[in-house]
Amino acid sequence: MIEQLIELDQQLFLSINKGLANQFFDFLMPLLRNPYTWAPLYLFFIIFAIRNYKKKGIIMILLLLVTFGLGDYTSASIIKPEVMRVRPCNDVPFKEQVTTRVRCGSGYSMPSSHATNHFAIGIFILMLFRRQWKPIVWLSLLWAASISFAQIYVGVHYPGDILVGALLGTAIGLFTSWLFFFIQSKAQRSET
Repeated sequence: MIEQLIELDQQLFLSINKGLANQFFDFLMPLLRNPYTWAPLYLFFIIFAIRNYKKKGIIMILLLLVTFGLGDYTSASIIKPEVMRVRPCNDVPFKEQVTTRVRCGSGYSMPSSHATNHFAIGIFILMLFRRQWKPIVWLSLLWAASISFAQIYVGVHYPGDILVGALLGTAIGLFTSWLFFFIQSKAQRSET
């Protein structure tokens, strides 16, 4: 059963990594996964939160950092060393079939920290603003999914790594957004 799942994961990987290859994606996908591409968005969110929500905005930013830290630590330092799945671009019998479009990296593959972190942040933001601004739901999910998809296209993660990272990130984002609302309700009760 495990062998069949691995084979399916590899076939799906190749259908994205090789089957969807084109010049536009070759340009776009490395940009999507680059953290510097998104630096203006992160800066905008920090300014927006503090300017519009004051003290509440500072709590948003602090919990956003907690969300990122929790996602990154859990995926990279707890789960990856236990699972020890090799990246497709480093998998000795498989890597000959992989088109690597960025530096491969030496770390393990399962789960994708990019997927974990971006789904955690995306879900956190989605939960905070979904009532005030409806488009945040599909924008945050599209943002996290496109960065995660890019990980497969450039050759550094299997689809299974992305799926596990997305599920882990979603759980973390839900937890930290719950924590934010819990803190807010406590603060409101203490003010009354």
